[in-house]
Amino acid sequence: MAIGEHHYTVTVTWTGNRGTGTSGYRDYGRQHDVALPGLPVLPGSADPTFRGDRDRYNPEQLLLAALSQCHMLSYLHVAVLHNVVVTGYTDEAEGTMRLNRDGSGEFTDVVLHPRVQLADEDQRALADSLHDEAHHLCFIARSVNFPVRAEPSAP
Repeated sequence: MAIGEHHYTVTVTWTGNRGTGTSGYRDYGRQHDVALPGLPVLPGSADPTFRGDRDRYNPEQLLLAALSQCHMLSYLHVAVLHNVVVTGYTDEAEGTMRLNRDGSGEFTDVVLHPRVQLADEDQRALADSLHDEAHHLCFIARSVNFPVRAEPSAP
């Protein structure tokens, strides 16, 4: 049961017009800017595989980052609820995207690899178990149609 709504806005502006627009697949850049009110502009592009600029963030990386961030923030919240004091958190997330013959594609799974540092190592089993609760609460993981798994390990 929903108890409210939050609305978000973002402006994406294509900056890759090399003078001839999209006259051909190789004739335009994939560069764009992602702007949110009051924040620095995030330089975006396509993945280098799709003729993008490797010095800019691509949507696939940002989706993976959003999943990792959301899980971490949900986990920290759940840790507080269970009186688990977290003193450090790092995640090296991995995602797999499958390309289809028709040019489409989709993520098939994401695996998070959170390493959580605790004030009390005796709480490790409890701390590791909280990833399931965090996953259930994560807004982003609940919004995607592929599996997102957390495989925690000690720091």
